[in-house]
Amino acid sequence: MDLIPAPLSSVRLADQDLLLDQDTTLTAAPGLEPVEQWLRTALTAATGLALRPAPPGSAAGVELALDDTLDAEAYRISVRADRAVVTAGGPAGALWGAQTLRQLLGPDAYRRAPLRRTGWVLPGGDVEDAPRFAWRGVLLDVSRHFLPKSDVLRFLDLMAVHKLNVLHLHLTDDQGWRIEIKRYPRLTEAGSWRERSMTGYRAGERRDDRPHGGFYTQDDLREIVAYAAGRQITVVPEIELPGHAQAAVAAYPELGNGDVVDTAALGVWTDWGVSPNVFNVSDETLRFLEGVLEEVLEIFPSEYVHIGGDECPKEQWRASAAAQARIKELGLADEDELQSWFVRHFDGWLAARGRRLVGWDEILEGGLAPGATVSSWRGYGGGVAAAKAGHDVVMCPEQHVYLDHRQAPGDDEPIPVGWVRSLEDVYRFEPVPAELDEDAARHVIGTQANLWTEFMDSARDIDYRAFPRLAAFAEVAWSRLPADPAARDYAGFERRMAAHLARLDALGVEYRPAAGPHPWQQWPGVLGRPIEGAPPRV
Repeated sequence: MDLIPAPLSSVRLADQDLLLDQDTTLTAAPGLEPVEQWLRTALTAATGLALRPAPPGSAAGVELALDDTLDAEAYRISVRADRAVVTAGGPAGALWGAQTLRQLLGPDAYRRAPLRRTGWVLPGGDVEDAPRFAWRGVLLDVSRHFLPKSDVLRFLDLMAVHKLNVLHLHLTDDQGWRIEIKRYPRLTEAGSWRERSMTGYRAGERRDDRPHGGFYTQDDLREIVAYAAGRQITVVPEIELPGHAQAAVAAYPELGNGDVVDTAALGVWTDWGVSPNVFNVSDETLRFLEGVLEEVLEIFPSEYVHIGGDECPKEQWRASAAAQARIKELGLADEDELQSWFVRHFDGWLAARGRRLVGWDEILEGGLAPGATVSSWRGYGGGVAAAKAGHDVVMCPEQHVYLDHRQAPGDDEPIPVGWVRSLEDVYRFEPVPAELDEDAARHVIGTQANLWTEFMDSARDIDYRAFPRLAAFAEVAWSRLPADPAARDYAGFERRMAAHLARLDALGVEYRPAAGPHPWQQWPGVLGRPIEGAPPRV
């Protein structure tokens, strides 16, 4: 059936195909009305079929049903010559089953207007399915390059197609602040745009002198959250602290280390990389960031809130009399413990409000906050240490699932960054290291692919870097693949990808062709930062 991600099982019954026509009905059990509405909207647009509800007392041609013995995200599909039934453990499973049903109809089912109104057939057979991981995420960096709301909504649709269920939205960084905070309006008035941007890596010494910026209003973000929820996707916001803070400090200089640098002279950073300008550690700054997070919690109902915690240079704290006084006051050993204290403060603050802190694996340095979940990005090491200590982990090692990294060697790749991570490389990524015992492995709650956008300034660029690799990642996150990457049937996946590329074509996704980028997908002469050699597995 060429399904991606691969289900637990599928059986084809060639003599049980179901023809859909203008008389075919669609009905859902109570509680599944939003899934029914989504499926009817998607299929009516593509097929031209009305798919009206079945009259009372009559059997539906296509039915969405519930079975409370199934897990919430699990589903079964049964297609026979007279009807098709999607049975699920809950609304999430029903939506994933509906996504699979759409795949079974062929690539034209992904178009927004019908190319034909006849000949729509669901292949007879049975599918049983459930996900491997609860957290199947994608990080979308909208700070380095702002992505308009309409493009974020489109990306959510593409995630749902692939049964990915967590959008990690990277909203703040040195290069731009993207979320409206009403009590602190200068965060977007001054912090949401920069005078210019680097083009490619800094060694190329190229600049795009157009001002760049944008931000989401709180209502924009509520819309994004609601749209995502309708597709069973949770949006996890990230507010970076205590580093990656220059955009905020440019807006409110009192947040920076003013006894070390002239923070009033700072603007939003126009370079890529890591700025030395970090938050100071005063009580006033803590109260400011709590005020930011209070508004964040009003917008995002996610149990998890990401606070970053990565790449925090300590030079300003070492030089700051105020920071050194704080270290002495708290009885801390050094600046690493000062960062740990900062993170622990917000771990407790979030926990008191029924939320859970997530941070990059640097939050391990100086001691891990009691309730923290770790995003393990610098290889597996941080995640292994956290899991063994009883903390939940999302595995997203840069050596394997940073999709801003180049897809092939050679000069044709646009702004080549990092290691070569091909479609096959991503397919052979295993989120759970073999060194974890059964108890520790249970703390790996999921995995995530990351799209950092220094070198992606539009949805077209994101399409190129993300696809088709995100389809391979989705199968890693969803399907029960062999734990040994070498034992995975990549040839079978490639065969199924041929059908899946036709779906992406119908969706208008500008993915990287297997033969290499189209001419308009290249950035000739723009210097990247490729890294040679095999990535270390740490």
